[in-house]
Amino acid sequence: MENQVQLDAVDRRILRALQLDGRITYDALAAQVSLSASAVLRRVRRLEEVGVISAYVALLSPERVGLGLTAYINVRLEKQTESHKRNPMDLFRAAVQAWPEVVECSALTGDMDYLLRVVVQDMAHYARFISETLLKHTSVQDCKTSFVLDRVKNTTAVPV
Repeated sequence: MENQVQLDAVDRRILRALQLDGRITYDALAAQVSLSASAVLRRVRRLEEVGVISAYVALLSPERVGLGLTAYINVRLEKQTESHKRNPMDLFRAAVQAWPEVVECSALTGDMDYLLRVVVQDMAHYARFISETLLKHTSVQDCKTSFVLDRVKNTTAVPV
């Protein structure tokens, strides 16, 4: 694994607790993992410095902020040719960064090149995004969409 950090059992307990509540106090965290608050603070700072903890964020409910439709879009790009000055993948990767509807983009193996998770207000918003943004991009050859009917499991926590 790339730059894997060695974690002991206490580090893992700290990380599990922080994933459940990133705003937990050091005193409360220390009580959960049976260490002093200063020892927990040192461990958390080390985990931040080595990149195990990459950010603290507020997780929003898309529906509560008016984004009631989630779609997964498989995207196939045109293949690179000698005449291209820039690789179609590079152009697409750069463009995705500016599209606020795209909240996640992953490169894939197989028939499709990318999987986008898109959150939009409604079907009209989705249609505008597809026709005015995604399909107008010069690198995009094809796309296929699946809509989320129900979230069976939705977590940001990784199993540490």
